[in-house]
Amino acid sequence: MRLNTLRLRLVLALLGAAAAGALLQAALHEWPLPWGGLMAAAAAVLPALWLATRLLAPLRRLVRSLEGAVLSYRDGDFSVSIAATRDDELGDLVRQHNALGHALREQRQHLAQRELLLDTVVQNTPVALVLTDPRQRIVYANIAARQLLGEGRSLEGSDFAELLKTAPPALQRAVEAGDDALFGVTIAGTEESFHLSQRAFRLQGRPHRLHLFRRMTRELSRQEVATWKRVIRVISHELNNSLAPISSLAHSGAELARRGEIERLPGAFATIGERARHLHGFLDGYARFAKLPAPRLDSVAWAPFVDGLAAQSTFRRLGELPAEPGWFDAAQVEQALINLLKNAHEAGGPAGDVTLSVINTRNELRFEVADGGPGMSETVLAQALLPFYSTKRAGTGLGLALAREIAEAHGGRIALLNRAEGGLRVVLTLPARAAPAAETESPPRAD
Repeated sequence: MRLNTLRLRLVLALLGAAAAGALLQAALHEWPLPWGGLMAAAAAVLPALWLATRLLAPLRRLVRSLEGAVLSYRDGDFSVSIAATRDDELGDLVRQHNALGHALREQRQHLAQRELLLDTVVQNTPVALVLTDPRQRIVYANIAARQLLGEGRSLEGSDFAELLKTAPPALQRAVEAGDDALFGVTIAGTEESFHLSQRAFRLQGRPHRLHLFRRMTRELSRQEVATWKRVIRVISHELNNSLAPISSLAHSGAELARRGEIERLPGAFATIGERARHLHGFLDGYARFAKLPAPRLDSVAWAPFVDGLAAQSTFRRLGELPAEPGWFDAAQVEQALINLLKNAHEAGGPAGDVTLSVINTRNELRFEVADGGPGMSETVLAQALLPFYSTKRAGTGLGLALAREIAEAHGGRIALLNRAEGGLRVVLTLPARAAPAAETESPPRAD
């Protein structure tokens, strides 16, 4: 048990003050106050004051030391420590303060190391990074950004809008659009492709904007080569599947004619014709995908449009048709919906489960095709809209890709969703545009 404690000192000080008060009271009972009584009172009070001052001196020194330490912490200096020479509550407080300072120093050193690591990674990443403040002043730019926009010089503090005026027009348009974009620029005589991502967020309570320029030339080239290989593989497979039986049947037909068995020739010629028609349709599908023209928007009456679809594919229509006519390229959207309905029938569910819905809202026109099949796995959903991707043995992988091209050419989109009750739901969404009121006759379509 400690005997030299702050509590004990305070108790002793109070006892001394009480004794001094008692002596003072005894001395004051005599009036007029004798000189001896006055001297006794002074002799009792002064030691008590001296003792209290001595007892409070360590506390005053500790308060001054803690005040200096707090000021150092406010300035970011955590290296201050106080000598812990006492074995009482004040000594415990000093040691706890020193432990706090040590923990703060370690945390600051850890943060400094992490910031250094993060800055090294960001500075050396191939993605050009530009951070701007609300006044479009560049707050941060890494090495790739300096090379892309500033010929290697520092960009911090520069006006981003002024800097863009000297940038390539394609890059300038992409940034001014405010959305993610893919654009190409010529660097050192070489055409380079970039993907721009732009995000707004708040930093220290103020709005900032982050611009990321990712060089995509190598990745796009790799994807292009992979796509061409896939195209060649699909075309080669389909050509072999058609040309092999055609060659065999042509040889058989020649043998039949040589032997005079002409009654079997029509069957051979019919099979050759069927394979040739299949090959023609296959190649025609590729040609239509590669040469998809720009959509010619026109007013579309719903009843004839849906009846035309029903004449080419069976489905159940859900809900009522919109009251207002549509405004899109009827031939292209019809082709997209035929492809979606064909896929729905080939999904493996009952034919009666294939449905079509047409929903017209204020902002968009939505076609929904649903089936009762098994749906798609996450892997297939992620790749189903890619050209030439197919899970079918004889599939070309162009049906959904063509529907996607048509939707995006109209400024819309297409989405594939698994239904909770089973099956797949494909949603083709187009912008809702009203037909011009003054236009009463549709313009002629070019063949």
